[in-house]
Amino acid sequence: MTVALVPLVGYLLLTLLLAMWAQRQAGKGAGRSFIEEYFIGGRTMGGFVLAMTIIASYTSASSFVGGPGVAYKLGLGWVLLAMIQVPTTFLTLGVLGKRFAILGRRIHAVTITDFLYARYRSDAIVILCSLAVLVFFAASMVAQFIGGARVFQAVTGYPYEVGLALFGITVVVYTAVGGFRAVAVTDALQGVVMLIASVVILFAVVRAGGGMEQCIQTLKGIDPGLITPSGAGGSIPAPMLFSFWILVGLGILGLPQTTQRCFGYRDSRSMHDAMIMGTLIIGFLLLFMHLSGVLGRAVMPGLTSGDLIIPSLILELLPPFWAGVFVAGPLAAIMSTVDTMLLLVSASIIKDLYVRYRLGNDESKISARKIGRMSFGCTLAVGVLVFLASFDPPDLLVWINLFAFGGLEAVFLWPVVLGMYWKDANATGALCSMAAGVLVFVFLSVFHVPLGGVHAIVPTCVISLMAFWLGNRLGNPVPAEVTRLFWED
Repeated sequence: MTVALVPLVGYLLLTLLLAMWAQRQAGKGAGRSFIEEYFIGGRTMGGFVLAMTIIASYTSASSFVGGPGVAYKLGLGWVLLAMIQVPTTFLTLGVLGKRFAILGRRIHAVTITDFLYARYRSDAIVILCSLAVLVFFAASMVAQFIGGARVFQAVTGYPYEVGLALFGITVVVYTAVGGFRAVAVTDALQGVVMLIASVVILFAVVRAGGGMEQCIQTLKGIDPGLITPSGAGGSIPAPMLFSFWILVGLGILGLPQTTQRCFGYRDSRSMHDAMIMGTLIIGFLLLFMHLSGVLGRAVMPGLTSGDLIIPSLILELLPPFWAGVFVAGPLAAIMSTVDTMLLLVSASIIKDLYVRYRLGNDESKISARKIGRMSFGCTLAVGVLVFLASFDPPDLLVWINLFAFGGLEAVFLWPVVLGMYWKDANATGALCSMAAGVLVFVFLSVFHVPLGGVHAIVPTCVISLMAFWLGNRLGNPVPAEVTRLFWED
């Protein structure tokens, strides 16, 4: 499958060229600090780039490999669950976008942890947030690296380790070299590639299956449950459907990789344009890819690993050269998530910990060149560690990704939302919510506590909200300077 390798390597080289271009553009950002430029691109994103970078950061191996893999096994009911994610961009920007942008400029926030420190003035919150980002992002990035390597292996026939090396080196280098601008520009490219690839893959599957009606009839013959909302064998109970409205609906307000984008856009028009474009594009992406997974079972019914369905369909239904072209769709989804997480982990270490505590939150104490080298080295080191952790891949990556999602939401959801809209929310309440949320979620998830079909994120959110309320009653009132900073224009 050397023919498929040519366009694939060409695409990876293109991302590196875009990173070098982004680095030169960053050098033109006169008057902006290196940290602001490297981690949020100088707050200059327009509507299209903003929409694409939110979509690309949110969609991942779960959306292009793991999600369709579960849909392959469970049927159309999983497509229904996946579509709960459609309002991601609209909800994130609608609830947080405007106030985050205003406050981000006012308090010079670059990360979500910056915002939370300015709101609650608590070192314990900063440390807990940074640890949560490191742990849960590491788990999610391992899933993305594995997904990228599996796609490469399935389409080209080269060993898993070769794909892991090629994919890992590319994404780590372009993120480390170009910073946020490279991430945003490549995310825009990758969003377009994902959209085109999803259309082509679904069209090829429907055609190979003899048309939509024939595909549905074939699925019904395999298992009638595949075409019902409850899934094959009733595997999608109503409580799970409710749970997903929390996990990938309301809960996305607690995901740092998407909410941080609210700091980086240019103006209100950019935000409004992104809300419309992002909602439409992510809707098409999720629908097309998950339908491809379900209908793919009518075309290739014998796969033992659902994660292989999308790369297998690409390889089976497209000529080798075009398989190499359109496998860039899943790879784009994976790369765009990894680059965002790498950058946020680096920001947590450099900005939230080193600059805040080693330099007293005064960036002027260190040269831009030195902090640039540190940021580059940190991003590179984290990428290498995740790369090394990806050599023993598990099955069904979507569950790893959902675990990481839930963990981040358990930590960030209520402190971010209540900190933004509740004047009386204090540091004790936020800290109790974070600690209770992460402990409950990890306990329920690791020990597989039976919850009657309800996902662990639901009781986690309820308990962490109660912990916030209780801690808020026990803690000290919000300092007057915080109230003035956040609520007095």
